Amino acid sequence: MTIDSPEPAPGPRRRWLRVLALGAAVLGLSVGGAGWWFYDHLDGNIRTDTRTANELRKYEAERPVSVVRDAQNILLIGSDTRGGKGNGKYGKDTGTQRSDTTILLHLQAGGKSATAVSIPRDLMVDVPACDRADGKRGTARFAQFNSAFEIGGAACAIRTVEKLTGIRVDHHVIVDFSGFKKLVNAVGGVEVCLKEPVDDDDAHVKLSAGRHVLHGEKALGFVRARYSIGNGSDTERIGRQQEFMSSLVKKVQSNGVLLNPAKLYPVLNSATSALTTDPGLDSLRDLYNLVRGVRNIPRDQIRFLTIPRQPYTYNRNRDELVQPDADRLFRQLRLDHPVSVSRTVTATTGEDPKGGTGSPYQGTTAARDICE
Repeated sequence: MTIDSPEPAPGPRRRWLRVLALGAAVLGLSVGGAGWWFYDHLDGNIRTDTRTANELRKYEAERPVSVVRDAQNILLIGSDTRGGKGNGKYGKDTGTQRSDTTILLHLQAGGKSATAVSIPRDLMVDVPACDRADGKRGTARFAQFNSAFEIGGAACAIRTVEKLTGIRVDHHVIVDFSGFKKLVNAVGGVEVCLKEPVDDDDAHVKLSAGRHVLHGEKALGFVRARYSIGNGSDTERIGRQQEFMSSLVKKVQSNGVLLNPAKLYPVLNSATSALTTDPGLDSLRDLYNLVRGVRNIPRDQIRFLTIPRQPYTYNRNRDELVQPDADRLFRQLRLDHPVSVSRTVTATTGEDPKGGTGSPYQGTTAARDICE
């Protein structure tokens, strides 16, 4: 079997892509026939979500169409299932799961930018009638966003996002508690900076104020902690999750793992075994092609933000969209227009109080230091 090499890429910043694509081959050169085994093993780690693909085909006629060629939209779903070793302490595994964290990742055509939009779990939305795992059909309802995943899995979550935004979801990736811990440990931990201590019994995490490098369990506890830090809102928790992901991106790009074949295999082994994807992303080559498409995006063009939201009129423990800001954001992403973010943004208008241009949304970029 012949594996095409990626085109030459000068400079250390691009060289990691060649290592990513040919990592198994590099190992194979040093250990003979083991190279193909490494590649095959990593490829086999990734779990394929065929059920979702089959379900979505039934509703193809009602799904939005892609407007801009080569732009991609990927739904990242963090499942709160308690299954797996060490996860029982976070609550009883009832056999159901909700989308604890959901992010719509928009990759601009030409690899110019990446925008990760968090969808609040408590956002009130129209959930379509979806087929359940037991074969029974649910009814359409106006409910919290995270209930869509519980009702009908990733297919229902995707259809709900598409109905909400008018944006076609091209791919999806599911990561559960165990997978998240594997990803964090694979890169050697992620740095966070706390302005106040955290002591959260529900999330099983206790941290002092200041800088910390968090690994598996503590990292999971940090991104799940809610009532013990800040104002206890899910919106603030989303902000902390975005800061965490920003720091994770910086760690991956700067820690040399992807430039070092000796360190690459354990990272890829942990990362691939943590993922469940649609059939379009379920191979090492597919994932490489995805990474290849964003290799030149500068860190300051990797943005994290939250859908414009405010407390729901009839229940302040829930969220509702702020309009027309939300529809303006959806249109920008749908048409592949650039989106700007700012840390100082009013809660309801999406405008920079300092007079910035482009009506930025509240968020952060991967270029910012988490302790700024």
